[in-house]
Amino acid sequence: MADQKMKGRTVSLMIMVLIFQVLSAHFHGCFAATGQGQPPRKRNTVHPTVVNGFGSSVFLPISGNVYPLGYYSVTLGIGNPPKPFQLDIDTGSDLTLVQCDAPCTGCTLPRDRLYKPVQNNFLACKNPICAALHSPKAHQCKNPNEKCGFQVDYADHGSVLGVVVSDNLPLRLVNGSLSYSLLAFGCGYRLQNRGPHPPPTTAGVLGLGKSKASISSQLSGMGVAQNVVGHCLSGQGGGFLFLGADFVPKSGMTWTPMLQNSFDKHYSSGPAELLFGGKPTGVKGLNVIFDTGATYTYLSSKVYQTVLNLVRKDLSGKQLQDVKDTALPICWKGTRPFKSVRDVRNYFNTFTLSFTGTSNIQLQLPPEAYLIVTERGNVCLGILSGTEAGLGTSNVIGDISLQDKLMIYDNEKQMIGWASADCTRKLRGL
Repeated sequence: MADQKMKGRTVSLMIMVLIFQVLSAHFHGCFAATGQGQPPRKRNTVHPTVVNGFGSSVFLPISGNVYPLGYYSVTLGIGNPPKPFQLDIDTGSDLTLVQCDAPCTGCTLPRDRLYKPVQNNFLACKNPICAALHSPKAHQCKNPNEKCGFQVDYADHGSVLGVVVSDNLPLRLVNGSLSYSLLAFGCGYRLQNRGPHPPPTTAGVLGLGKSKASISSQLSGMGVAQNVVGHCLSGQGGGFLFLGADFVPKSGMTWTPMLQNSFDKHYSSGPAELLFGGKPTGVKGLNVIFDTGATYTYLSSKVYQTVLNLVRKDLSGKQLQDVKDTALPICWKGTRPFKSVRDVRNYFNTFTLSFTGTSNIQLQLPPEAYLIVTERGNVCLGILSGTEAGLGTSNVIGDISLQDKLMIYDNEKQMIGWASADCTRKLRGL
């Protein structure tokens, strides 16, 4: 039992320790780098449209970028009357988290921008959502009516301690109606940021993972929208997010099955073979996690070293020199400062993930999907060692490699899909 001060009086709650390997770092600080636009070339692109105009889906505009901001976010209203909160979109987290005045220790926002819980909106330990947060571990309540507590530990050694609450999240649906949904989310009142980078200025995280605790799963359980998550992150900044099946294209998508592992709540797929310039690299059997909570792409140490060696060998004899830059560990400079990745794409080759479980399923990672150009005009490698970042042997496909792609996580059909897309375009039918 732990005593916490809330609303001027002492309440007692049991803190249920919940270790989410939330894959973020730069990892988006306690709650968790601009890529450039594609060069002129012929590509097959999809243009999402409202497939069923009378369907029930939520559409949200996205702000942010990979560099220099380091995250993409949406703004949601919470409460009655609704108060706006900017949330970092995170497909690697199940629980939505908001900095909470309960009161708060370590919060990064002024008190008037924090969420203020009320006594009757705490989630009970016996609630199925609380049990889902602890899965696959056994969920035990000494008292079924006690509050559902949580602790989230991040790979960069930051952490969030809090309690799960429920409140109104009014959401405008594409059919024109307004859904006043009572949704559960984490009220984080003790934050620790031990990473090397300061946390973002967002109020928290929008959890879009697979478990019953995610916002998409809750909306599905209420019959508001199908359990489908889609996002399109523009390399020029911004983009869009949708919850529901109304924007899933009828054609033009590449689909691969989600890995079925009761111990893994992430959107993962595999096995895949890594190609470079269309040629085998010797790296096979990769399982990858798609995680918008990670700014960059993280590979296990052996795979990362292979990638680094391939890139460096490919640059041999070209007019790029190693240079120190505060943005990322591996950077190069040219004879003059670069303005965008377009300026250097001819120096670099394309990586490809070829999913061997299904025929001819490939995810292309051109230079724009793994490089940034910094404020100093250097070009830097946006692929990092996940082992050094505390991710063990996990391979995480982060924001940088998801830019300018329509990504769809269909939890109804247990499939992950992608297609090249212009994420700056407004969706047809809206």
